[in-house]
Amino acid sequence: MLKKRIIPCLDIKNGRTVKGVNFVGLRDAGDPVELAKKYVIEGADELVFLDITATLEKRKTLAEMVEKIAAAINIPFTVGGGINSVEDASAVIQAGADKVSVNSSAVKNPQLVADLAARFGSQCVVVAVDTRDVNGIQKVFVSGGKIETEWETLDWVKKVEELGAGEILLTSMDGDGTKAGFKIDITKAVADAVNLPVIASGGAGTMEHFNEVFTETKASGGLAASIFHFGEIPIPTLKNYLKEQNIPIR
Repeated sequence: MLKKRIIPCLDIKNGRTVKGVNFVGLRDAGDPVELAKKYVIEGADELVFLDITATLEKRKTLAEMVEKIAAAINIPFTVGGGINSVEDASAVIQAGADKVSVNSSAVKNPQLVADLAARFGSQCVVVAVDTRDVNGIQKVFVSGGKIETEWETLDWVKKVEELGAGEILLTSMDGDGTKAGFKIDITKAVADAVNLPVIASGGAGTMEHFNEVFTETKASGGLAASIFHFGEIPIPTLKNYLKEQNIPIR
C-alpha cells in the first residue's frame, strides 16, 4: 500500500501566506519561505504553493518566490496559479518547482494538460479541481471558486486523466476552511473514478479527519492549511497519531 502524504498548502497573495473560509475572508498567515522551512523540519512530505490571485489578476506566478522557496527546502514542491501555457510552466519548473498545478487554465483549454504532460511528463502535471455541490450535483468551479463551469466533477477528472494528468488536487469548496472534515463522498467518488493519486483538500480540522479520509477513500494525500499555519495540529503529532491508527505514513 502506498504511503500517505501529509501536505501543507501555502496560499499566496501579494507575497504573503493567507487563509480564508470557503475561499473568502482571507487573513495573513505569515511569510511563505519561513513557513516552508518550518514544514520541512516538521516532516511534511510535500508542499503546495498556490498563488491564489494570479488567475484573477491575470498575472504570472511569482517565479522569484518559487526560487526562494525551492532554495530553502528539500521536499517535492507543487506550484500553481496563473499557469496558462507551457512557457509559464517551464518558468516555474526552471525556478525550482517539481510539479505544476493548473486549474482554471485547464478548464478553459483542456489541451494544455496534454501539452504539459508531453513536455514535462505526467508526473509533473497536477490538475487542481475546485468542486462544490450545486443542487445535489458536484460541479467544477474556476477563477478562485467564483465561476461555476458546465463540467460535472467526475466527468472532468476522467477527462484530465485521459489527457495525461499525473495527479488530482481535489478541493471541496463546501469544506474549505470550515475544519468540519474532508468531504468524504466526493473524495471517494473521485478517487474511485480515476487511476491517479488524489490529494484531498478542504475541511481538515482534526487528526481524526485525516484518519477518516485515508481509511474511507483511496486518497493518497491529505492537504491542509490553517491547522498547520496557526499551529493547531503539529505535523509530527499528526504523523504519530496516524501511525498508531496503522495508516502507512512516510
